[in-house]
Amino acid sequence: MDKLYRDAIRLEYFTVGYNILEAAASIFFGSAANSIALVGFGLDSIVESLSGLILIWRLRKHERVSAAEEESSEKKAMKFVGMTFILLGLYVLYESAQKLIFAEIAEPSLPGIIIAVLSIIIMPILAFKKRRLGEKMGSRALVADSEETLACAFLSVPLLLGLGANYLFGFWQADPLVGLIIVIFLFREGLEWWRESEEGEEDEERDENEGDLK
Repeated sequence: MDKLYRDAIRLEYFTVGYNILEAAASIFFGSAANSIALVGFGLDSIVESLSGLILIWRLRKHERVSAAEEESSEKKAMKFVGMTFILLGLYVLYESAQKLIFAEIAEPSLPGIIIAVLSIIIMPILAFKKRRLGEKMGSRALVADSEETLACAFLSVPLLLGLGANYLFGFWQADPLVGLIIVIFLFREGLEWWRESEEGEEDEERDENEGDLK
């Protein structure tokens, strides 16, 4: 395995490790503050960890299995990740709506603000490194993962604004409203992963049919 692939795997391990820590802290402090925005952000980090693990598997399997076997396994994993995004989106949607309707007020969360700030700082740096490495390797998967990492940074912005509005001004409605923004992100990501896995399966069936005709 050449140096570029080793560097890519190290980046992915760091990303997965950071996302796991971010998820644990977000869910812990979000539950303590009754903040669905922070909990939803933590759930998103869990799914991002799953997608990172898929890429690690793909990079480590480089040249060890056939391209067809690698593609087939990845598409199944992508479909699982897509379903997970959608299920978590439904949960966050329910919790956000409930908090808005029944005025379940979230407590201000300084730890949550710190988590959001760290994500805004760290994720763009990781995204830049992954994209540059992916372009050198000619890896579309790594370039796509860099976009996922950057999207996580973008998602941290409304989280910071929502938590900040509640912390500074007592605007508790900002928390479930940010939860709804996270829902949109989760649904969009889930449908995208599902669509890509379906397209991959259609391509595989078409290739098999063409092979039979020959």
